[in-house]
Amino acid sequence: MTTFDSTKRSLPELLKDITTGKIQLPDFQRGWVWDDDHVQSLLVSIARSFPVGAVMLMETGGEVRFETRPVEGIDPDKVTKSPDQLILDGQQRLTSLTQAVGLDAPVNTRTSKGKPIKRHYYFDIRTALEGEDRLEDAVIAVDEHRQTRKNFGRDVDIDLSTRQLECEQLYFPCDKLLSPNDWAGDLFKYNKDEIGTYFQFQEKIISAFSAYQLPVIELKKETSKEAVCLVFEKVNTGGVQLSVFELITASYAAEGYNLRDDWFGSDIRKVASRKARFEAHELLQDVQSTDLLQAITLLHTRERKLDDLRAGKTGKQVRPVSAKRASVLDLPLEAYRRWADAVERGFIEASYFLKGECFYSRRELPYATQLVPLAAVMTLLGKRWREPRIHAKLSRWFWSGVLGELYGGAVETRIALDLEELMNWFEDDAELPRTVIDASFDPTRLESLRSRNSAAYKGINVLILREGAEDFFWKGDIQYLDNQGVELDIHHIFPRAWCQAQGLSYRVYDSIINKTPISARTNRMIGGDAPSAYLARLQGHQQVQLDDGAMNAILEGHRIPAETLRADDFDAFYQQRKRRLLEIIEKAMGKKALVGSEPA
Repeated sequence: MTTFDSTKRSLPELLKDITTGKIQLPDFQRGWVWDDDHVQSLLVSIARSFPVGAVMLMETGGEVRFETRPVEGIDPDKVTKSPDQLILDGQQRLTSLTQAVGLDAPVNTRTSKGKPIKRHYYFDIRTALEGEDRLEDAVIAVDEHRQTRKNFGRDVDIDLSTRQLECEQLYFPCDKLLSPNDWAGDLFKYNKDEIGTYFQFQEKIISAFSAYQLPVIELKKETSKEAVCLVFEKVNTGGVQLSVFELITASYAAEGYNLRDDWFGSDIRKVASRKARFEAHELLQDVQSTDLLQAITLLHTRERKLDDLRAGKTGKQVRPVSAKRASVLDLPLEAYRRWADAVERGFIEASYFLKGECFYSRRELPYATQLVPLAAVMTLLGKRWREPRIHAKLSRWFWSGVLGELYGGAVETRIALDLEELMNWFEDDAELPRTVIDASFDPTRLESLRSRNSAAYKGINVLILREGAEDFFWKGDIQYLDNQGVELDIHHIFPRAWCQAQGLSYRVYDSIINKTPISARTNRMIGGDAPSAYLARLQGHQQVQLDDGAMNAILEGHRIPAETLRADDFDAFYQQRKRRLLEIIEKAMGKKALVGSEPA
């Protein structure tokens, strides 16, 4: 038995069904995203009777049930609550045509750069009749007042704010293309000499819209939910591809559960937003819906593997722990409902752990991907992660991932291994996780770390901060000042200008070895002078008044060798600070740097 029909439907018929609500959208569908240029191009294509692609609709009333919403721009209170069909593919085109042709209100679109704008669309009748190659110039967009402006908005260029002005200038509104008679009557009243011109326009352009046929694939209501989800994944590859979250939303909606409401919240249905609860925590503000789904999938597949082992299964009979896309898409609704709240708490516990490691701002986090296994582990551990023995292992694993730079790129396999191996390690000291084993740090890496976007760069900076590094000028450690809103950044210890004057390569002086977090005020006082000069100036400032011992203690907090800094000996400073940074790196990772990579 076939699950679909292929047919054609006229544009006026489709738009009528959309504006009355007989055709609507599944509520999980993305919003309309087309910009002004796309809308104008679509209108030109219809006017030229060019194909604009097929649309796909699905009958309602079958096994697959969705929350629905009207096409954007249509008042949900003025249409039926029980649509006959839902748009599976073609939303962008149908919404564009509905707003530009089927409704009187201005189209809520955007510029090519994403700025929201309101537009009405018109055909310049005279230009449209000059030939098909002029149709692109014939379509114009005006603002919500039906005007265009020039001279930075001070002067009106085109004014179509009344029907009389439209008729006098021969600009035909696109929202009258499917019901042009009233406009034609007004043209006879205001500009009857151009009736002949209008009839030519009607025959060429208006008839193209009224006669336009769109190919339609109609899925029958008997179509299974698995097939519907597969359709969503396949048909959207040519447009805005659906994310894992949207595909799972489609699957869960078929079972009567609104995942979109759970994540974003809904005032209408009085559902609190899980996303908003994450955003209440500074370190979790960038957590995505897919991160939550991936962490839940880890726990679901781990539990499934344990069930297989308890059942005596072996080899390939045992289903693996997985965080891969296919596994996330297979996540059952029952598993999501069971784990979602617990995993949310796991993410929150992960943020507490990270604060303990001296991460306070999300911009400091080296890897967003490492949050997923961390949250999954926290979900299983509960409060146990605070036990000293477990905490020490968790910290070593975390810093191994950061400083070993192991969580960049595709990490689904590592994520799954880390969950299993960390839980085993907590119970058996001999079962080191692969990430702890694989992690290594080459001392020469310090010389190439220049980008603050690098995970290792961020990690080393935080390691310096958690040693209690204080500012050279302001009273207080750097993180204390950061929490108070003091302007801070990572600046050169030997200033750039001084290094350049000495003929040093930027590859040397611009590495993390010659950088440390200090306040903007301190950096301005440092200027481009030699360290011996700026230290004397800082210490002697009337609001500072520090002796050498006190300033040396501050420098040591940054792992800066005071003696070589005061002597303006860059080479000696460079090697000494490199060794001191290696000490805190090795402490965090619980292992020595690579043997043989350090110069003699």
